[in-house]
Amino acid sequence: MAKMHAVQVAKPGAPLELVERDIPEPPEGHVLVKVQACGICHSDSLTKEGHWPGLQFPRVPGHEIAGVIEKLGARVEDWKVGQRIGVGWHGGHCGHCEHCRHGDFVLCKNGQIPGISYDGGYADYMVAPQEALARMPDDLSDVDAAPLLCAGITTFNALRHSGARAGEVVAILGIGGLGHLGVQYARKMGFVTVAIARGQDKAPLAKQLGAHHYIDSASQDVAQALLALGGARVILATATSGRAMSAALGGLGLNGKLIMVGVSQEPVEVPITQFIMGRHSLQGWPSGTAADSQETLAFSALSGVKPMIEEYPLSRAAEAYERMISGKARFRVVLKPGA
Repeated sequence: MAKMHAVQVAKPGAPLELVERDIPEPPEGHVLVKVQACGICHSDSLTKEGHWPGLQFPRVPGHEIAGVIEKLGARVEDWKVGQRIGVGWHGGHCGHCEHCRHGDFVLCKNGQIPGISYDGGYADYMVAPQEALARMPDDLSDVDAAPLLCAGITTFNALRHSGARAGEVVAILGIGGLGHLGVQYARKMGFVTVAIARGQDKAPLAKQLGAHHYIDSASQDVAQALLALGGARVILATATSGRAMSAALGGLGLNGKLIMVGVSQEPVEVPITQFIMGRHSLQGWPSGTAADSQETLAFSALSGVKPMIEEYPLSRAAEAYERMISGKARFRVVLKPGA
């Protein structure tokens, strides 16, 4: 049987190891994907450390997958061999739970996630259900597309459903793996774009990404700086700090909303009177479906939004993962099988 290379976690907390495996066969309703690039996401630590309930080992991580359909399983409709596709966090849904019955597939109670529910993209090949596939534009490279299937869709989808209109002030809190894409999307969507981060050294990068304004949270009062710009219609919180989110809330304008996409164990403290008198709101946003991924890729190709990436061959996946987890990567790390 034909073989492939894969990087797996043998048990919770074990190091990533490069192994040889049989190339899997796609069952009914699934496709075999030849992986061209796979992003490394902080959420991959859920697999690496075994923090996801019910996780079975060994497991191949990876949910930012750009690839080509190699083989079709039975009863696969509207997809063909050789087609470029992406697979993101939304890796399949049951279609019958209450969330699915209401069309909220990304919140499916039995939802699947590549690299968690089944083997993901840290490999030469992987198998995915057809409902998890997103079509990829021809003029978007594999390495650029991969991070857009998690960090990209999360920020793009949250912003386009935020209620903000072109010309309104939208602030991106944090310029990291998510935030550096959020700034680009906000600018391309026509918002008055404000980037918020710690230190003046990030100001040039913020402007390079498209920000009209930069707020240094280390030396400025974030809320007062936002109010000086008229108040934010939306603050997209990509920073993993509840304290930083709380400090920004005072900068919301009338009907302003803070949308949380960065995960923090710290609570967000809400000033109740301010929220009542300003009709403010607080919202979380969870990624999106395969259709949302497809629209993220299409908008990114159309508008020229690209992630800043560091590339590693699959054989150096353990090193690449440590680079990501250290927080030193600028800003997404991408694996290239066969490199």
